[in-house]
Amino acid sequence: MAGASMSESFDMQPDDVRIIRALQVAPRATFASMAVALGLTESAVNRRYRRLCADGVIRVAGLVNPGALGQSRWLVRLRCRPGSVAAIAGALAKRGDVNWVAVGAAGCEVTCATQSRTDAQREELLGQRLPRTAAVLDINAFAMLRQFMGGRGHYWAALHGVLSPEQEAMLGSDGPPFTESPVVTGDPVRLTAEDEKILDALAADGRASLVDLATAADSTPGRVSRRLHALLRQRVVHLDVEIAAAALGYRARANLWLRVHPSAVKNVGRTLAQEPEIAFAAAISGPYNIHAVAHCRDFDELFEFTSDRIGSLPGLQSMEVSPVLRHVKQAGTLLSGDRLVAPENPPEEPREGSDRSPTRGRTGKRP
Repeated sequence: MAGASMSESFDMQPDDVRIIRALQVAPRATFASMAVALGLTESAVNRRYRRLCADGVIRVAGLVNPGALGQSRWLVRLRCRPGSVAAIAGALAKRGDVNWVAVGAAGCEVTCATQSRTDAQREELLGQRLPRTAAVLDINAFAMLRQFMGGRGHYWAALHGVLSPEQEAMLGSDGPPFTESPVVTGDPVRLTAEDEKILDALAADGRASLVDLATAADSTPGRVSRRLHALLRQRVVHLDVEIAAAALGYRARANLWLRVHPSAVKNVGRTLAQEPEIAFAAAISGPYNIHAVAHCRDFDELFEFTSDRIGSLPGLQSMEVSPVLRHVKQAGTLLSGDRLVAPENPPEEPREGSDRSPTRGRTGKRP
């Protein structure tokens, strides 16, 4: 098998990895069509898929792209008082407008990504709540200017070769994994109440049947099918196969902050997007003009990757490698240790007018 390895602690089998790859190619493919392409029985594919989900290895979810709705996306680095990081990271992870949260290995830094649906929602977090939190010593916010890798591209390159081209062709496709595009569209999509209900159902289960989606949206399967295709075509939502990195043997993770000559930003970003170790890459505002997330099997591999392949990129002026101690949330999914947490019982989010701060711990006290 090319690309990914398997972690013994997750008891991954070769067929499990093949199923993950099949889902990446076509996230909503039926168990029957996956069985035909993989040479397995339908019951075996069904059983293995459900075990992968139950074990916190994978989760298929529909993720909304705020850029298609006319909203910008931001990366935020927080320097926190010692002892307060866990509470702040946990509180941020509970917010629906924060879809990625990581704690730095130094233990005093939290990095998160926002996906606010409105200007007011973004200002409430970045302009009011976080600056007023005493445990936050420093805030740096960077606007995403161009995304080179992300979404359905997550681990796409790392799993290349798991299936043959013929097998992937048999599965069909739900569109390309990711194509470079502006972060904010020039023609924002206006969502209807029906659209919102469909998106909420897909967020809970990206493989929900058309009948289930129709029930959630008080609509019909035929109408929901048409709306779903339109939302996918307009990039309002993409179907992501979220993977627990450790399950594939990737246990050394790091945020990469690159300072690149302005004329080389596009070339460096596009090169990073082709690297199997890179799960996310974007051009950003601020002193570092490219941010990337790297997943390697160990720190030795991370060192070789950053020093040889990233360090030699034309136009690179400097780079900060910031190891991640733990991911608290990735692509909208909470993690417990190295495993994804199913959203059956999502944590309660602060309500409008509530005195519960999004940067408070479970006790309600500020960290």
